[in-house]
Amino acid sequence: MFCKDCGHSLGAIADTRPEVVSLDSTVDIGKARDMVGSYVALQGNMDPAMLYATPERIHIAVQKILEKFGKGSGHIFNLGHGVLPDTPVEHAKAFVQAVKSGSPKYRH
Repeated sequence: MFCKDCGHSLGAIADTRPEVVSLDSTVDIGKARDMVGSYVALQGNMDPAMLYATPERIHIAVQKILEKFGKGSGHIFNLGHGVLPDTPVEHAKAFVQAVKSGSPKYRH
């Protein structure tokens, strides 16, 4: 389920028992995890505009989201919305690499 600007309703959304709730970039993923509990996976939620930043800043942004979600399963790392058309390909690759390199320490 994806609902833009619905962070205030995550508890009610989770009560409908979707398998996954996609988060836009306005939602704090740590707070969202607290709201939905462990029975709903979360997808998201990096701001797509962050892919215009330097690869170093992209890496930092990825790490912050991983830290906020914390350890455990149930997070599908993604952007909070689609990739913008003029996103530099190298920056998208840096994003994927940052997720791949940063994720292992947050697994069980």
